[in-house]
Amino acid sequence: MTGPVAAILPDGRRLHLNHGPIDLVIGVDGPARDIAFAAATARFETILQELADELPSLRRATGRKPPHGSIAGRMYRATVPHAAATFVTPMAAVAGAVADEVLAAMRAATPMRRAYVNNGGDIALHLDAGHSFRMAMAGLDGTDYGRVEVKADAPVRGLATSGRGGRSMTMGIADAVTVLARTSALADVAATLIVNAVDLPQHPAITRQPAGRIDPNSDLGDRLVVTSCPQLARADVDTALARGHAVATRMKSDGLIAGAALFLQGASRLLAFPAIDATKRVTEHA
Repeated sequence: MTGPVAAILPDGRRLHLNHGPIDLVIGVDGPARDIAFAAATARFETILQELADELPSLRRATGRKPPHGSIAGRMYRATVPHAAATFVTPMAAVAGAVADEVLAAMRAATPMRRAYVNNGGDIALHLDAGHSFRMAMAGLDGTDYGRVEVKADAPVRGLATSGRGGRSMTMGIADAVTVLARTSALADVAATLIVNAVDLPQHPAITRQPAGRIDPNSDLGDRLVVTSCPQLARADVDTALARGHAVATRMKSDGLIAGAALFLQGASRLLAFPAIDATKRVTEHA
């Protein structure tokens, strides 16, 4: 495997960092850009090795013993609030935790007005007072789910999207779930678990396989993951979305997320989600 690669993208405004499976796009507004980019590049140098050093423990169910590294600690802390209720490993927060860690290094290096670290759709944000950030929501098939705007006065500095067919295997059938939370790591694990909850466990046409049969290194072990889902009856879609919405509602009540948007086969549910310019009709549930 080659080492970390850093490059300014053709627009001259964004930094691209890549090492193995980690792929970051970073943006910074204002004169602090060069300093922030240098800090991000320096912090990125050792991230993959740090994770590899603790990988066996990070693939085990979140327990009482925290890991050692800074990023591993972020992963662990994001998953602890969920561990008593469901199976979860620190790996459920890895992409968001990496984004949070790199943004923290940038913030420590220089003041910034507005910045983001995008790790494959899991985004960590920095916003000074009066600033906002608008992001597009899209499915893996390119479906435009609309836009979301985060303002500086909102308790949101992380966004994550998960869904069936994404970078990781899933136990649910949601096309996409986007979550807003205080950090990207918190949003990451919540999106994963809400996707898992958008499901019809007994539906005969949904096919599943043990995760370990697909990827022997999966942290899900022999738990069943969805391998295909046909077009469903609208009543089934509504039932699956309702299950995910109930989980998201509990998370919001517990202060773990600020909002969520759930999408499945042309239907959707929003929970305290500041969607704008939506291309689909969405249903708001209090």
